Amino acid sequence: MLNKSRFILLFFGLFLINSTAFYAQTKSKFKVVLDAGHGGKDPGAMYYGLKEKDIALDVTLRVGKILESNPEIKVIYTRKTDVFIELIDRPKIANKEDADLFISIHCNGVKNIKPYGTETFVMGLSRSAANLEVAKKENSVILLENNYQEKYNGFDPNKPESLIGMKLLQEEYLNQSIDLASKIENNFVVNNKRHSRGVKQSPLWVLDASYMPGVLIELGFLSNKNESQYMNSENGKNEMAQAIAKAIVSYKKDLLGSSGTSVYEPIKEPVKESPKSQTTVEPTKNITVSSSNGIVFKVQISASGTKLEPLPKNFKGLSPISREQDGKLYKYLYAEETDYEQIKKRLEEAKKKGFTSAYLVAYKEGVKISVSEALK
Repeated sequence: MLNKSRFILLFFGLFLINSTAFYAQTKSKFKVVLDAGHGGKDPGAMYYGLKEKDIALDVTLRVGKILESNPEIKVIYTRKTDVFIELIDRPKIANKEDADLFISIHCNGVKNIKPYGTETFVMGLSRSAANLEVAKKENSVILLENNYQEKYNGFDPNKPESLIGMKLLQEEYLNQSIDLASKIENNFVVNNKRHSRGVKQSPLWVLDASYMPGVLIELGFLSNKNESQYMNSENGKNEMAQAIAKAIVSYKKDLLGSSGTSVYEPIKEPVKESPKSQTTVEPTKNITVSSSNGIVFKVQISASGTKLEPLPKNFKGLSPISREQDGKLYKYLYAEETDYEQIKKRLEEAKKKGFTSAYLVAYKEGVKISVSEALK
C-alpha cells in the first residue's frame, strides 16, 4: 500500500504526463506574462542620463502590443507604468494566471564601458563569476523591500552561498526555456544584426519562483555608450520588441501548433525573415540504441555558445557524449537509453560529476519531443 507522500508524488507525475493532452480543454489562450524589470524607486542600471527601468518598460509595452494583435495570445503585464513591484510578486502574478511563459526584460550595466551585446538567461546554477554578478544585480532589488529577510527566508542576494543554495524548481521546463532563449538570441543576431553573448544559466530569483518556462533578457549594456544610444532610439526599441515577439510566437507554434495567424508586424521597415532554426545533430562516436516505438532518452548536461569536442575529457569523464547545434548554441548530451529507469540513473551520474543543472530530453525517431509526451 502506498503511503501518503508516495501517492502524492505518483499523482503529480501522472498529472504532468497528461497535462499536454488536456491543454486545449483547460486553456482558451496562450498566456504570456511580460515583466518590465525594476520600476518606481528602483531605477536599475543608470548611465548617460538613461535608466534601465524606462527602457525595459518601453520595450515590454511594445512587445505586448505586437502580441496582443494575435487572438490566440493573452498578454499579462507585471507593470505598465513606472511603479515599484516587489520581486516576490512578479512570479506570483505569472503563477496565479497559470501562464505559459514568463518573460522578464532588463538592461545590463557594468563598470567597464567596453562590454556590449545581448544575453538571455534561464534558471540554473552556474559557477561563472560573470553570471553570478548578473544574478546579484538582478536579485538586489530584494534589499529595497520591507521585511525582505522574512519574505525570502533569509536569502541574501549579495552572498554567493545563497545563490548556490537556490534549487532548480522548474527542471521540467528548463529545456523549453533554453529553446525560447535560443530563438530570442538568434533573432537579435539575424534580424537586428546585434552581437549575442549567448544563452546562459544563472540563479535568478524571478525565474526560480515562476512555475513555467521563463527567461530573463538583457537587451544590451547601458554602460556602453553606443549600445545605450541604440537601446534608447525608436528604431532600436522597435527592433528589439519585434525580435522578442517573433521568438515567442515561434515558440508557441513549435509547442502547440498554430492556426497560421501571424503577430509579427514590423512597425517601420520590413525585417528580413529569419530562416527557420534547425537543430543539427553532429555525428559522434555515440552508441546506437534501437527502440520499438522510436523513443530515445538523453541527458542534457550543458548548453553553450562554445563549440567543444564531444570527448569524455571535456566532460569530466562522462561517455558517450553527443553534441547538437541549435543556431549559435551548442547543446551537449550524455548517454542514450530507451529505458526511462536507466536514463534516470545516467542523470544521477551526471549530477554527481558536477553537472547539477542536467536534465532529461527525449526524441521520437530523431525529433525532439517533451519527456511527458515520450512517457505517454
